[in-house]
Amino acid sequence: MRVAALYDIHGMLVPLEAVLDEVDGADEIVVGGDVASGPQPSETLELLRALGDRVHWVRGNGDRELASGGAGDVPEALQRSIRWTSERLSDEQRGFLGSLPETVVLDVDGLGEVCFCHATPRSDEEIVTQATPDRHLRMVLARTSEPVVVAGHTHMQLDRRIDDVRWVNAGSVGMPYEGEVAAFWALFGPDVELRSTPFDVERSVDAVLESGWPDAKKFVAENLREAVQREDVVAVFEGFAIERGER
Repeated sequence: MRVAALYDIHGMLVPLEAVLDEVDGADEIVVGGDVASGPQPSETLELLRALGDRVHWVRGNGDRELASGGAGDVPEALQRSIRWTSERLSDEQRGFLGSLPETVVLDVDGLGEVCFCHATPRSDEEIVTQATPDRHLRMVLARTSEPVVVAGHTHMQLDRRIDDVRWVNAGSVGMPYEGEVAAFWALFGPDVELRSTPFDVERSVDAVLESGWPDAKKFVAENLREAVQREDVVAVFEGFAIERGER
């Protein structure tokens, strides 16, 4: 079995459509969390749900927040965005997102059992980047038995080994921090292929601006007209991890 891993789509329909055009070679698709929290939440969610049992779902922190309608200890600007997105989903859609599993394990050709999670197998918001110390990653994986773990959350692709475990970040379809405006995802079986897919940027810009999403103008300027640089974000994420006692 070959598996395409699509993570952190964030309600970005145009990049998702471009990626789906390229995943025909995969037997199954894992949607690894934070699927809807963005400008086109319902359209994005329903496009994937229409694929049926071929899709395996993992809940991300963004999905959890949407399911609760923006409740929780998050900054007001983020709460406003969450509430806007949540209001554009039905009760059934929010319930679906809230009920998703935190991990999925699949037997992948050439790799064996692969654990798909959102951030780490033990948390949907714990931070792992290329700069995360080995000692911390060992603690993250202490109770994980699978030889390959696939995550997202930080929106940057990564393929590293720690002892006998291969840690892979599939990247972000809708909101990557890779220094390039494209959609990033991964294909598993018989090895690991980190992929990027170009998409119609102008069409995506129009869709985001027309959505009414509170973050639309800022997102277009910083993520579609420009590309977020990976090296800038790694330092920020590692700083967050230190503040939260994860290092």
